[in-house]
Amino acid sequence: MDIAKIKQRFGIIGNSPMLERAIDIANQVAFTDLSVLIVGESGVGKEIFPQVIHQLSSRKHAQYVAVNCGAIPEGTIDSELFGHEKGSFTGAHETRKGYFEVADGGTIFLDEVGELPLSTQVRLLRVLETGEFMKVGSSKAQKTDVRVIAATNVNLPQAIQNGKFREDLYYRLNTVPISIPPLRERKGDISLLFRKFAADFAEKYRMPAITLTAEAKQLLEAYRWPGNIRQLKNVTEQISVIEEERAVDVDKLMLYIPHVEDKALPAIYVGGKDGGERSYASDREILYKILFDMRDDMNALKKRVEELSRTALHTPDEPDGKVVYPLRSVAQHPGYTPIHSSLHTPIGDLDTDNDVDDFEDVSHLDISHEIKQESLSLADKEKELIIKAVNKYGGKRKDAAQELGISERTLYRKIKEYNLNI
Repeated sequence: MDIAKIKQRFGIIGNSPMLERAIDIANQVAFTDLSVLIVGESGVGKEIFPQVIHQLSSRKHAQYVAVNCGAIPEGTIDSELFGHEKGSFTGAHETRKGYFEVADGGTIFLDEVGELPLSTQVRLLRVLETGEFMKVGSSKAQKTDVRVIAATNVNLPQAIQNGKFREDLYYRLNTVPISIPPLRERKGDISLLFRKFAADFAEKYRMPAITLTAEAKQLLEAYRWPGNIRQLKNVTEQISVIEEERAVDVDKLMLYIPHVEDKALPAIYVGGKDGGERSYASDREILYKILFDMRDDMNALKKRVEELSRTALHTPDEPDGKVVYPLRSVAQHPGYTPIHSSLHTPIGDLDTDNDVDDFEDVSHLDISHEIKQESLSLADKEKELIIKAVNKYGGKRKDAAQELGISERTLYRKIKEYNLNI
């Protein structure tokens, strides 16, 4: 069957090359019994492709069972998939067939396969490799002839690295991969899908179908649609029911499209099993940021003081234009007085015979060299901040830790590390 007939038969809307490539792979693999792994974001329509494969295969007259693995509690997933014997656990009042036994000779679709517990993954791997399974509470192996198709929106290679998915099961399921593109990569199909949904809802609610203006159509195609086809269908239904005017312009359309995807912030990676490593790293980064900000503020303050000092030394102080110079440098006067004081004498009033020893040439004076350079050591700054915070709160380390933006445990460790007597 060619791609156009498959799309017409199964109600697949779109002309995207990536979508048609996925349909072509499903068509070619249908006549085999190979395992298929369908990957794609939530809402892209992954559930259609297992039906395409099953209906085009030699198993089309046998049972087709779809299982949402993410919707079944972990404690009962084995019983649901493989069945159980009477009395195998509390509440098992009779023997029950599992989905693999029910689907014998047909196809089983495991949606959200990435949500399976590791213990269930072991049982599934055995079914894929040997065609055998055992019911819960039974020691007898049963045979089953089932074609397995799985789907997930989870990054399985990343889940393998995190120890949440078995690598051998991934390669066994991924015999033939089919990737379904997200809606944002099928911009030419968005308007087609909107018209299809609008027509369906018009028939359902017995009202005229809604249409879009040219500007509204551009907005519809420019939006990223993080919920993919499912979100587009929901928005179309909302507009069909709520709007009285059947021609929807861009202003009305914007009322139904959320603007949250551009405000997403990067997530903080939580390392370690208990998050302890994350706490230490995060607290340290916050403290370093505070220290670097303080250093920048100090440098800016130094520069400003230097500019003000130079300006003051070269500004006429008297109405007749006499220039005022200090008798001694700022460093020689511990109790420094502002420039307008008795310590400064107009140069015209100086007695060169008596005061020449007191007068200093200020042409080469650079106040910036008089300012003591502060330490840029992160450890010194860290100790200084810890001491100030603890003293500020009278030794209450919990309050001091909150002021510093670190945990109390980290504060205790830092005090011990620096051997601070506070």
